[in-house]
Amino acid sequence: MELSLKQLFPNFSGDLLHELESNAVYQKIDAGEVIMRTGQYFKNTVLVISGQIKIYREDDDGGEFFMYYLQPGQACALSMICATKNEKSQIMAKVTEDAELVLIPLRLMDRWMMQHRSWYEFVIETYRSRFEEVLEVIDSIAFRAMDERLEFYLQRQREVTGSDELKVSHQEIASDLNTSREVISRLLKKMEQRGLLKLHRNQIELLS
Repeated sequence: MELSLKQLFPNFSGDLLHELESNAVYQKIDAGEVIMRTGQYFKNTVLVISGQIKIYREDDDGGEFFMYYLQPGQACALSMICATKNEKSQIMAKVTEDAELVLIPLRLMDRWMMQHRSWYEFVIETYRSRFEEVLEVIDSIAFRAMDERLEFYLQRQREVTGSDELKVSHQEIASDLNTSREVISRLLKKMEQRGLLKLHRNQIELLS
């Protein structure tokens, strides 16, 4: 595990990597599993080694609102914030690709912030990057029509997966954007007519 940690978190000091090796818990989680629900208390801070985790909000009716993804080399900023204040989670976290995680006991958070400069800088950078992603989502909702929000969403999916072929259903997109499948299907068809993408069964091929 130490080799993977060194590769994914190159700015961690040797002492911090040693403490991670000694104290953290290594866990594999299958795609589709929800690892955090609204109202739960965080027990660990999560570092992603491989796979992908979807962070989203859920309303009272079970509707989903997509926020961002966690990928290898990243951590859950909200778990850090809620953990330090002993607050309940306001988000849902679901594994969307088989994941390997490092779970860091919350009792180590404060001590590492004081003892390890590289951990302190990592936490601050994690807060900053997640905050910027949330601002992008807010801007998309506040200032863009649904067709623009859909294009923004697809571009983010391309950036996250590193592929022009997105294995996502119309219903999944509709859930993430908090709209109906019919609206998404209609807008995707218009984008296909404009030559921006090709529609396949449970897959969207981006062309530009």
